[in-house]
Amino acid sequence: MQCLSKWKCVWGKTKQLAPPVYQIIRNNSKAPLKNTELYDFHVAHGGKMVPFAGWSMPVLYKDQTIVESHLHTRKHCSLFDVSHMMQTHITGKDSIKFMESLTVADIEGLKENQGTLTLFTDEKGGILDDLIVTKVTDTFLFVVSNAGCADKDLVHMEAEAEQFRCKGFDVQVELICNGLLAVQGPEMPNALQPGLDFDLKTLPFMTSFKDCNVFGVPGCQVSCCGYTGENGVEISMPLEGLQPITKALLKSSGAKVRLAGLGARDTLRLEAGLCLYGNDIDETTTPVQATLAWTIGKRRRQTADFPGAEIVLKELINKPHRRRVGFTSEGPPARGGTKVFDESGTIELGHLTSGCPSPCLGVNVSMGYVQLSHWKPGSKVKFQIRNKMVDGQVSKMPFVPHKYYIVK
Repeated sequence: MQCLSKWKCVWGKTKQLAPPVYQIIRNNSKAPLKNTELYDFHVAHGGKMVPFAGWSMPVLYKDQTIVESHLHTRKHCSLFDVSHMMQTHITGKDSIKFMESLTVADIEGLKENQGTLTLFTDEKGGILDDLIVTKVTDTFLFVVSNAGCADKDLVHMEAEAEQFRCKGFDVQVELICNGLLAVQGPEMPNALQPGLDFDLKTLPFMTSFKDCNVFGVPGCQVSCCGYTGENGVEISMPLEGLQPITKALLKSSGAKVRLAGLGARDTLRLEAGLCLYGNDIDETTTPVQATLAWTIGKRRRQTADFPGAEIVLKELINKPHRRRVGFTSEGPPARGGTKVFDESGTIELGHLTSGCPSPCLGVNVSMGYVQLSHWKPGSKVKFQIRNKMVDGQVSKMPFVPHKYYIVK
């Protein structure tokens, strides 16, 4: 993976390099880039289009720097086109059993219209992808997974589903060609509520409302989730509804809604301590090493029947040799790939996987993997940046508190 070139932006009263732009998954095939239904809309509104996971996607817009877009999301509301992400329906009376055979989640234990972040794992306990599974009913699951893993995820699910059917089970995997919008920020309810036929207050974090109307567009599904740490939703809709809903949100009289791109999406998720697949987690990392053991349902730990369970559950008991942690530092920003050393600068402890200057905190934030001896918050470390040693310390994540809509 490579970073995009850096853009200049205004941060406070001085010009600095913007936070690192969203990591690009290069389009290695000769196939042309795919466009979402909003491609022309993005271009018309000054979107800087870049290749990402085989798609042409906006990284920022001409009227805002990445930092400005980031801060706008935290203070007001931003609209992200995430239609490149893969959406699938898993149906059949054995759909839950099927998805639990591939992931670490306790899907059976979810309520109807409740979702969860989960992980595809392999037999070595490595993470094949992270995804959100919503249990609409006992026979219908809605799955959203990463664009960069779409091809392998679909092949994986279809191949496993075929084996399931050969054993007499009832399961089908259907790729859904819907649009997907993420509406994120504290003013999201003000922007979205006028266009809904249900009360957003009845939609707490990680729940979903299916077959609703959004600004007159029928057949939508609204899920309370997102990738920014803010109160937000993701709206799955028929493709013909993308532009009408987008335009309606941008015209909101109750909220300041602006378009946002991959650049702000990356810095927002980093402040929120959220992983980017291919950077912070991959097939070489286990859920325990990635500090994602909380995704493994209690019942699944007892049944130990998910891929790689023996290895992963041993790590839960004996602790892994490394762990993903957060860091803060000042001076030159520490980026992904930076080596991490102990306080003396002589013993290499690990490396960073993501990093950027935090627009909200005014310090550099990063995450990466280190030996267990240095995973506790407050532990002093040094980063090797351009052949110089820079002071840093382990910090709790998220760096900026989550503001999810939780009903107690």
